[in-house]
Amino acid sequence: MSSNGGSRDWNENIYSNGWQAAEGGTAFVTEPATGQRIGSIGFGSPRDIDHAATLAAKVQEAWKATPFDRRAAIMREAARLLLSRAQEINEWNVRECGSTRPKAEWELHATYEQLLMAAAMPMQPDGALYPSAIPGRMNICRHVPVGTVGVIAPWNFPMLLAMRSVAPALALGNAVVLKPDLQSAVTGGLLLAKVFEDAGLPVGVFHVVPGGPETGDALVRHPKIGMISFTGSTGVGRAIGEICGRMLKKVALELGGNNALVVLDDADVEAATSSGAWGAFLHQGQICMQTGRHLVHRSLVEQYATRLAERARNLVVGNPYKEQVHLGPLINVKQRDRINDIVQTSVSAGATVLAGGRFNNLFFEPTVLSGVTPEMSVFKEEIFGPVAPITIFDDDDEAVALVNSSEYGLAAAIHTRSMSRGLELSSRIRAGMVHINDQTVNNEFHIPFGGMGASGNGGRFGGPANVHEFTQTQWVSATDGPIQYPF
Repeated sequence: MSSNGGSRDWNENIYSNGWQAAEGGTAFVTEPATGQRIGSIGFGSPRDIDHAATLAAKVQEAWKATPFDRRAAIMREAARLLLSRAQEINEWNVRECGSTRPKAEWELHATYEQLLMAAAMPMQPDGALYPSAIPGRMNICRHVPVGTVGVIAPWNFPMLLAMRSVAPALALGNAVVLKPDLQSAVTGGLLLAKVFEDAGLPVGVFHVVPGGPETGDALVRHPKIGMISFTGSTGVGRAIGEICGRMLKKVALELGGNNALVVLDDADVEAATSSGAWGAFLHQGQICMQTGRHLVHRSLVEQYATRLAERARNLVVGNPYKEQVHLGPLINVKQRDRINDIVQTSVSAGATVLAGGRFNNLFFEPTVLSGVTPEMSVFKEEIFGPVAPITIFDDDDEAVALVNSSEYGLAAAIHTRSMSRGLELSSRIRAGMVHINDQTVNNEFHIPFGGMGASGNGGRFGGPANVHEFTQTQWVSATDGPIQYPF
């Protein structure tokens, strides 16, 4: 295997106790923009997961005992190497994942920030001292590593959404087994393995085992995996949560969303449509925080719809590896057909196409639909594609009710010229993140991130939340002399 950007030969390997041939065989890497095969990797089997989890459990205690400054230094070196390999990593992100170059560059920088944040974690206080009613007793509440963390990462932001779990878990003394999606296994897995290997992370602490559902299921069920961090669909997340619940295993679930942009009657329409276009069409809409519902006050809806459609028609769709474009390809045919079915079903139910609505191979035009009602599939379902459905409301109470009518609760945005009005509405919206005078796709590495309802189980990534996610709390009490009891 070569780390040279010109080489696309990964020798059909996985990263587990060094670079090894996968027992599960071979998977091919396909460029979605062209359908061209651009490489091959190892396909991890349940036996590969067993080997990885078993070895990780053996070496985790030694990694936990590694001095904090050494763990921090490895994180910093990994961050440095990530930046030094930006050209190679970004090229993979563009070709393997269909990312535009600006999206790939942003993702790499955000991943770099995740690593720097993780590098600072080992030197932070790892507990607190509590008072005791018993004289002379000391109560210490400290954070201890879970053990081995299993991370299942998605294909849309594969590097960032893997690293937001991998980096803090490692920094806090856990071993990690990462299962990246097969559609993004190089960008979101093998390139990261090479970075950590070259940064000096001890062999066996970090494993990368690409694979399909059977591989992921083996990771979730393995008795030596103490926690699962999963980012993906709500349906799969429910199944993982059920398994982990039966096994009394810690689990963090960051799931789907049907996120709403609320445009109040006093909004700046030009700014709101800019947010609406960015939130709906960035990375072809293949983002859990995508603006999937545009809720617009009746007095502004015509103006908003006209301007949003203009913005959509001005966006260029094409192969991001060959040309400068705003939107690249969708990830696969199944995803394209699902999006098209949602659009066509909603049009048949009475929605009107103001822009887009067509596709060529995996290139789907940015689409704006007006006249969308809550009964339509484009309103009810997570779209995960470049579609902006517009729904009318008449007052603030109706807007809140429409937002909260979804089982999802990941992100929302509100456009208004009144900060106090926006803050008041935000307190009534059931979502883990609400952005006023912005759009729904937001990420800052140091702020707790996560959803409510069908968007997650209350787990949070980012900043101080990482300590609670990737450790267990242990209470230790101590006295100089033994306590004497009545019997």
